[in-house]
Amino acid sequence: MTLPVRRVITGHDAQGKAIVVSDGPASAVRTNPLRPGWQSTEVWRTTESPARIRLSLEPDPTAGSHRIMPDPQGTIVRVAHFEPDSEALRSIDPDTSRKIFSAMGNSQASTYGAGGRHPLMHRTQSVDYAIVLSGELHLVLDDEDVRLTAGDVVVQRGTNHAWSNRSTERASIAFILIDGAFDPDLSGVLP
Repeated sequence: MTLPVRRVITGHDAQGKAIVVSDGPASAVRTNPLRPGWQSTEVWRTTESPARIRLSLEPDPTAGSHRIMPDPQGTIVRVAHFEPDSEALRSIDPDTSRKIFSAMGNSQASTYGAGGRHPLMHRTQSVDYAIVLSGELHLVLDDEDVRLTAGDVVVQRGTNHAWSNRSTERASIAFILIDGAFDPDLSGVLP
């Protein structure tokens, strides 16, 4: 079952007055057969910083294949829905984990291997603002977990992590991803 995300896009008329140029469900809804019950809706992407604001509305920047990472100097806004972790999810192997991330456009993001804490552990060179909209999720890090509920905000700074729904209800979370780069001091100590 897909859960629609309403996307209201503002713009300007010919005289520069603020208007609504689009109001309807975001069309870039993605699922993954290797991860039943998961759904991601891309709301918007930018491809440069500062983002160019035009008089006319550009073509929908969320069209095309799914990408976990923003473009260089870009951003992505998405809403994801997580069903409770299933036994099938908890028992996937590292190869399947890489395939899941490959379907999202970045097989190299997967960091899951023998002895990993969660099958969907991953790392990206981005700063991600994650806002829990509903339900309960656990942020899984290398050596600790953080329980999150609606209203909690995570500032994820290129860390190895996963999202785990250990409850019995669906959880929804909004992500704002900003392209980043690892400082040489950090990249020199990353596994």
